[in-house]
Parts: sequence; C-alpha cells; structure tokens
Amino acid sequence: MLRSGKVGLRARHEDDIPILRTELYDDVVNAARSEGRPWRPITPGSKDSRLVVDDKEEGHVPFSVVELDGGTLVGTAVLWGIDTHNRTAHLGLGLLPSARGKGYGTDTVTALCHYGFVVRGLHRLQIETLSDNAAMLRSAERNGFVREGVLRSSAWVMGEFLDEVLLGLLAADWKPNAENR
Repeated sequence: MLRSGKVGLRARHEDDIPILRTELYDDVVNAARSEGRPWRPITPGSKDSRLVVDDKEEGHVPFSVVELDGGTLVGTAVLWGIDTHNRTAHLGLGLLPSARGKGYGTDTVTALCHYGFVVRGLHRLQIETLSDNAAMLRSAERNGFVREGVLRSSAWVMGEFLDEVLLGLLAADWKPNAENR
C-alpha cells in the first residue's frame, strides 16, 4: 500500500465496486463531470469497465483510496495513459461525497505522484480538470502542479461546454514528502 498523510492507495477489492458505483457513478452529475463521456446506467451485477481492474493493462493503474485510520474506503485514484517511451502519465481521482473537504484529495495526489515518479520512474505527470473544480485545482497546486493552459469549452457536461485546466508537474520539480512510502 502507498501511504500519504491520512490516506492509503491499495489494490481494488471486489467489495469496493458496489460502493464506488453507488457513491460516484450512479450520481449522474458527478459522473458526467468526471468521466469525459455521457453518463449511462450500468446494470447491477454487470462488469463496469470504470471499476473492474484488468491487471494486464500496463497503461492504466487504478487504486482504491482508504483512510489509514480504520481502512474505510473513501474513493478511487488512477494513473492512466502511461507512456513508457516519453515517461508521462495522467492522474485522476474521485472521492466519495462523505470524504470531501478533509484533505484526502491532496494526500491522494501526493501518493499518486510518489507512485508515478518513484515507483514508475516517470518524468512528467499531468492533470486535466474542469475549471470550476476548485478542490482538484487546490490539491494539484499544493503538490507543485503548475497551470499550463486552459482548454476553452472542451468538455460537454450536462448540456453546456465547460473549460478544462491543464496542469503539469515534472519529476525534477516535485518535492517528495518524507511521509510518502
């Protein structure tokens, strides 16, 4: 398990899937804002490609996010689009509504940076988020990510185009935290 602050990133467990589906992906607005594709209902009991882990997929590494104090599931995190030639990847996360506003997002981004830079040896990490996602922007910037641009009207979300902010962090600019493991 990777640890940072109050959270740990661990492998996805089968019993995480119904919680994540109910708390994150059955919420039409939340899913539409985070997915980059239209929301659609998933039949209960079916394999949900957003949540089921394919351990053979090298370019996509999903984690479940848990509180270190008690092990409660608080969300999901992912390093995706891993490009081993250019040594780059994207990162993302989704916290359960009950876990928001507690600093878990910042700790999760920290743990993902540790995984990307230290474990995987990547050179650059990137985040794309909606311009009104203040929590993600704050979490990214607290970890040293720099705003590199705005993709104007690039995301179709619930009937309107929204801007996305592009943030980047280079391994040389990352300041690892001593509590990351």
